[in-house]
Amino acid sequence: MALATKKQIKKVVLAYSGGLDTSAIIPWLKENYDNCEVIAFCADVGQGDEELKGIKEKAIASGASECYVADLKEEYVKEYIYPILKTGAVYEGQYLLGTSMARPIIAKAHIEVALKVGADAVCHGCTGKGNDQVRFESCFAALAPELTVIAPWREWDMVSREDLLDYLAERDIPCAASLDKIYSRDANAWHISHEGGELEDPWCEPSKEVWTMTVDPMDAPDIPEKVQLSFADGELVAIDGKDFSPKGAGAYQALMYLNAKGAAHGVGRIDIVENRLVGMKSRGCYETPGGTILMAAYKGLETLILDKESLKYRESVGLEFSHVIYDGRWFTPLAKAQLASAASFAEKLTGDVVVKLYKGMAQVIQRRSPNSLYSEAFATFGADDVYDQKHAEGFIRLFSLSSRITALSQKDTVLKNKDK
Repeated sequence: MALATKKQIKKVVLAYSGGLDTSAIIPWLKENYDNCEVIAFCADVGQGDEELKGIKEKAIASGASECYVADLKEEYVKEYIYPILKTGAVYEGQYLLGTSMARPIIAKAHIEVALKVGADAVCHGCTGKGNDQVRFESCFAALAPELTVIAPWREWDMVSREDLLDYLAERDIPCAASLDKIYSRDANAWHISHEGGELEDPWCEPSKEVWTMTVDPMDAPDIPEKVQLSFADGELVAIDGKDFSPKGAGAYQALMYLNAKGAAHGVGRIDIVENRLVGMKSRGCYETPGGTILMAAYKGLETLILDKESLKYRESVGLEFSHVIYDGRWFTPLAKAQLASAASFAEKLTGDVVVKLYKGMAQVIQRRSPNSLYSEAFATFGADDVYDQKHAEGFIRLFSLSSRITALSQKDTVLKNKDK
């Protein structure tokens, strides 16, 4: 991260959401950085039209000279979500990384705007307690280390929503935010996260007001629904016979289709306490309906195609990569190597998977592939001509040889000690 005095900062590009924090940051930057020019940047990663409605006007009204809105939805799904899917990355056994996987593409587009307008600095509204400050700044360092990074939450003396609202009111800057906000939410095409409110007590069950994307599994349809996903070389190309390849509706629309299917059946809800990168634990509720279906289908196809050692290694890559992406290390040689490894396994992932959706569950019930290693002739419990069960005895003796040698050695030692 480049260092500069406040007077040297003439132009800043702010990652802008239109919410309370970033609305306050714009005038704060101008007041504290020698009346510098502030340009707002907003990334559309599928958070929804409601969040983006009138965002340019809000930024200008708060004091920005300009506001760039980048449509990143298709690129986000195709170039970030799909490659991560191939790694099988799941953080701490449950979290499908919805917030963290969006950060690299947002940071990249942020830097592109900063370089385009000749900015001296970039700015974000992340708090000093969270993971996102590390994720964004690690990406900034990898892409444009010459730019200064400004993090107002680590500089100003405001500590609450009341402080921010008072700050804006004193300057007659309009803001739709109020003190009624209970939960902190982050949404994109892959998921929505919920934190705060009653969720700060891990003994408190989430109320119905927490969930916004999915139907309560208790209220979901009593009749299951089946969804068929088709893959070619590890890429999702069709769902229920509809073309979602790059030549068809595309990756983003595929995810929207799965989100709608999964949400209707209450699929993709999790309630976890996770280990943040900065050292503390946090409790959050996440909704990832389409992603849960997609992950189940992809892993279902893997079990049909990858041999034992390949699958074991791919799972180890997924475990390691879950920490790489959670920690914001996308633009690193390690991430590049792990993504390449996962992509190599995906080359044979061609086939169809049927997932049954029912009251919060997404269960793989059918799978087929031209590259399948499953052989009914070998696996059958009936008579077959391809496997002589007598051969298993020799295999077991060799497989357990080290255990046999250890046991005999220990027995000899006991006998020798008795003789003494």
